[in-house]
This record gives sequence, C-alpha cells and structure tokens, in this order.
Amino acid sequence: MNRTAVRALAAAVALAATAVALPSASATGTPASGSVALTATNTFLSQALQSGIAAVPLPSATGSYDSTAGATVSFPVTGGNAVLPRFYGSLTLGGGLAFADGRTGKIVCFHQVAFGADTQALTAVPDGGTAPVALFDLGDNTVGSAVGVTPQTLTGDADVDPAGAAYLDKALNTTFFTGGQVVGSLSVTFTPAS
Repeated sequence: MNRTAVRALAAAVALAATAVALPSASATGTPASGSVALTATNTFLSQALQSGIAAVPLPSATGSYDSTAGATVSFPVTGGNAVLPRFYGSLTLGGGLAFADGRTGKIVCFHQVAFGADTQALTAVPDGGTAPVALFDLGDNTVGSAVGVTPQTLTGDADVDPAGAAYLDKALNTTFFTGGQVVGSLSVTFTPAS
C-alpha cells in the first residue's frame, strides 16, 4: 500500500471516528418520560380470578399490588407527541400484557402498547397480529392537568373497551369480558422530549 493510500485510509478512519463521537443533529436533549398505570380493583380481581382469568405484565412493564387499591401494571413511556390536556396525539409505551384463562388453558400476549390521548384508550397489538386492539378506555371521572403544566397528567376510571372485550373473550374462549366493564383506574403521566 502506498503512502497516499495509507493517508487516505487514516483520514477516512479519523473522519468516521469523529462522526460516531458527535451527537446526531436530530437527537433530543431529554427523551420523553412518564408512565401509564392501569389499576384493577380488588373487586375486579376477585371476579376475574373466580372466572379463571389472570393478567400479568410483560417486560418492561412492571406490576405491583396494594391490599387497598388492588393490582397495578405500569407501562413506561418510550415516546410520543401527546398533549394530554387537549386530548391530542399518542404515547408509545414499553412492555406488554399477558392474559390467561386457567379453565381453558388459553393465553394471549400483547405488545406495542400505546395510549391515544385523542381516543383516551390503551391499545396493544396481540403477538402474531398487526392491528392494535383497544383494551381499556378512560371512563367516568376523568381529570387532567392544565395546558402548559409539566408533567402532563390524565386520570380517570378504567373500563374494558368493547373491542377488547370481544377480542379477549374469543382468544381465551371465555365470556368473562364485557364492554364498559369497570376495571379500576387509568393514570397517565407524560413529560415530552425536549
């Protein structure tokens, strides 16, 4: 290899190293953050368990239980363009949710979880599918933060969406789920990327 080729190669390597070290022009300073928490009351949990139905969070969603409040699944915000006080946009969420019917032995898992501020619904795509299913909706008693407040918040009752009820009943071969069935509460907290 001659000197010109070596110099050109060294210059290319140095340029590539510099390009890798520099931050992307499209990168944001702080990524979007927050969470969407779905809490099922002890009453709903008891009814579900008596019918053989159980649900568990899938990574990176987390679960917790409080003897007074019930069971909570929290999905971390991974991105989005929502303006919750104006019921605009959507949030992408991490993790997933698995539903199982102990009586039928059927299990259905959901990923690609999202919250639509415009539809006020928590949606997810069933594994092996491509179309999102609306699982839970914000119901009565919905309250949110004022425009310009950070983090943005939106909370209210959580109801089973009619489409989600139909999908789950069919997938699990059960008749437990019904549209409008009160689950507990849904709480959204979101700080946009900056």
